[in-house]
Amino acid sequence: MNVYLPIAELSVNLFFMIGIGGAVGFLSGLFGVGGGFLLTPLLIFTGIPAPVAVASVTGTVVAASTSGAQSYIRRGGIDFHLATYLVLSGIIGAFFGVATFSALRNAGQLDLVISVGYLVFLGSIGGLLLYEAIGSLVRRAKGNERPHKLPGQHNWVHGLPMRVRFKRSNLYVSVLPVLAIGLVIGFLGSLLGIGGGFILVPALVYILRVPGNMVIGTSLIQVLCIMAATTVLHAVNSQSVDIVLAFSLMVGGVVGAQFGASAGQRLRGDQLRALLGLIVLAVALRFAYSLFVTPLDPFSTAILGLGEA
Repeated sequence: MNVYLPIAELSVNLFFMIGIGGAVGFLSGLFGVGGGFLLTPLLIFTGIPAPVAVASVTGTVVAASTSGAQSYIRRGGIDFHLATYLVLSGIIGAFFGVATFSALRNAGQLDLVISVGYLVFLGSIGGLLLYEAIGSLVRRAKGNERPHKLPGQHNWVHGLPMRVRFKRSNLYVSVLPVLAIGLVIGFLGSLLGIGGGFILVPALVYILRVPGNMVIGTSLIQVLCIMAATTVLHAVNSQSVDIVLAFSLMVGGVVGAQFGASAGQRLRGDQLRALLGLIVLAVALRFAYSLFVTPLDPFSTAILGLGEA
């Protein structure tokens, strides 16, 4: 059954969109990520205009993250104090991201920036995740696995000023890197249509040393709040949010996130990171293919307005 997308100005199969939303929702609950890093490229690859895909996915990420976060709230797996700092700085970053989105769209460079952005960020993050996860799996197989956090172990974060105690995560660290992480996630999320969880999860683990039982739930809360703010900003500023498309994806995403959250409890952290790294790299390679391979139809026609060239 086909439905017409008024903002994207094309017809799509409703059940296909629900299926995509369900698959991405499952990954959202499984890995503690918003799923936008996969959903936005999938929509672009299926012919949805990039601006519409980016703006509409934000609403879908909100639905999937809400569904997944509810499971972690019931388990007590969220540090709300830490999430508050991440959300406040993330909203500021989202304002700058939406402004940049509108400026690039007006300049006609948005599609290129989105493709290059996905290639760079997904390629680097996916490679690091996979490298670390494989190393952890190899050490586990040899029986010399390193503990996640050694007693008395510190990194550069512990030397920064303005420390705050996060009791739920048993941390006493500077608030400056927390705010910086939230700011970056908010900017990238609104510009590229990603929840940012695939960046936030490694940052919480390796920079802030957040315990594993708090990482995914806290990530989902941050993604939920930032994407909710981004959806409103896109709807007001760029008018690119396609409600029909977003709702179709939400239906599948909410259901899929519940199954993903349950499956995530059965896998170890290194296994989850390895799977996430493989998926992220696969999406990055697909963008590399689209950037460097000549399309079958390199020309297009469009009606230009007065003064455009």
